[in-house]
Amino acid sequence: SRAKCVTELLQDLNSDVRGDAIEEHVENLLQSDAGFFMTFSIVIATNLPERVLLKLGDTLWKQDIPLLICRSYGMLGYIRFVVKEHTAIETHPDNAHHDLRLDNPFPELRAFVDSIDLSSMDKKEHSQTPFIAILLKYMDQWRNLHNGALPTTYKEKDQFKQMIADGIRQDSEGRPEEEDNFQEAIKNALKALVPTRVPSSVQALLTDEKCLHLSRNSSNFWILVRALKEFVDKNGVPPVRGSIPDMTADSTRYIALQKIYQNKASKDASTITEFVKSILESLGKGVNSISLQEISNFCKNSFFLKVMRTHSLEEEYNPSTINISEIRGYLESGSNEANFYVLLRAVDKFFEQYNRYPGMFDDQVETDIWSLRNCVNGLLHDWSLPNSISDDYIHEMCRYGASELHTIAAFLGGAAAQEAVKVITHQFSNPPNRDTSINENVTDTINLSDTIEQLEAVSSTENLEKLKLDLQSAISTLESKLEYNWKEIAEERRSALIETLRENETLHLENKHLQNELTTAKNAADYYSMMYHVLKSVIQLLDQ
Repeated sequence: SRAKCVTELLQDLNSDVRGDAIEEHVENLLQSDAGFFMTFSIVIATNLPERVLLKLGDTLWKQDIPLLICRSYGMLGYIRFVVKEHTAIETHPDNAHHDLRLDNPFPELRAFVDSIDLSSMDKKEHSQTPFIAILLKYMDQWRNLHNGALPTTYKEKDQFKQMIADGIRQDSEGRPEEEDNFQEAIKNALKALVPTRVPSSVQALLTDEKCLHLSRNSSNFWILVRALKEFVDKNGVPPVRGSIPDMTADSTRYIALQKIYQNKASKDASTITEFVKSILESLGKGVNSISLQEISNFCKNSFFLKVMRTHSLEEEYNPSTINISEIRGYLESGSNEANFYVLLRAVDKFFEQYNRYPGMFDDQVETDIWSLRNCVNGLLHDWSLPNSISDDYIHEMCRYGASELHTIAAFLGGAAAQEAVKVITHQFSNPPNRDTSINENVTDTINLSDTIEQLEAVSSTENLEKLKLDLQSAISTLESKLEYNWKEIAEERRSALIETLRENETLHLENKHLQNELTTAKNAADYYSMMYHVLKSVIQLLDQ
């Protein structure tokens, strides 16, 4: 069977892998031993009929076990993630900024920076002062000139960066010295000016019902979130992460600055730990049931916590609870993926009626087209939606004949495996940010959509300040690195294209010349072969 073959191959690839192949239909297992599925961290279901899938989904939903549905159907790939709640602490965001707290420095950082006097330093010491200290110094200067306020507008931020640039020392001829630390301060100025606050996605968790109303059955995640809420209520901001970026600085001051941030992070983690122990005790649980390492890791990632919730398959497949307005919007916009979603649901209806998929047999394709159209019409009628699916889509689905192409299956398997790892490890971003992915390989497009049901993604809102910062940084980068205007770029590309065409023409002529030589050589070989046979015949006649 395929299961047995796959198991053997996986074990050959990795000696640490252990697995078993059970050659029994999923539906039979659900009836005879539903507890079998309760032993897994996640269940991945591939190409199951709707009836079986709904039974499996309901069984796993009641036990809070994640279900990852994969389907390869002709040129279509479909992934659906079903889980009541998925939490992630180590989300590894791509655009995370260092937590420096320069807008509101803690006492230890303030004391370190106040001990530095830029004006009294020699050239070497001045050029190796950490940019964190430089930024805080100039932020203090700006505050003194603007009634304690920091730059807020784009113009003010440019003026602030110019103020830092003016602090670069000059040589005897009035030219700026090469001080990389000041350049680093200018580069990080916009990030430093972003106010430190609780991200909106994390703030949503702090007001979530599961945080506000804990019980003995609450998971460690929500107990830690509750401790974070009490810390934020007391201090206004999450705990310090404790890491600083690489920078131009002498070893002594860099290490001292690093220890200041690490000690502050450790102090904040200790405060969180006390909150955690108090909460555990109030719930009647052991005060050490959450390890110090888990608490420390939570504190380091408290800015990036994620929670994802989806609706069950039962809600999706029930016409009264499916998000019909969302589907209508996508269908009216002409979305290919929405059309194919409807068709995938329709072929399941077709399977229920005929116990096979449309187009599986060549002599039944024409009648299957008509039957599948009826299934589509029935499905859209149940959803009170107009019939907007083109006949081209119906013909395409029947042409597929439920075939499973190896290239589509391979791509889908790789994507699904990646999402499964995210679910099991509770790391990285939420498995798909939206719970349904349809890969339409005819035009090579992928759409992550929640058209199937309303997705309650608690952590979907982005921090507007960070978005604004990213945009400003992008503008600055473009302004500093753009060396050519569009006309010059187009001219360069045109010249390169002409050169490529000339090379292609030369290669074409050379190829034609070689073909002529090959033809000549072949003709000569044929002539010499003929002469050989003639001479051989003459010699045989002379011998006689």
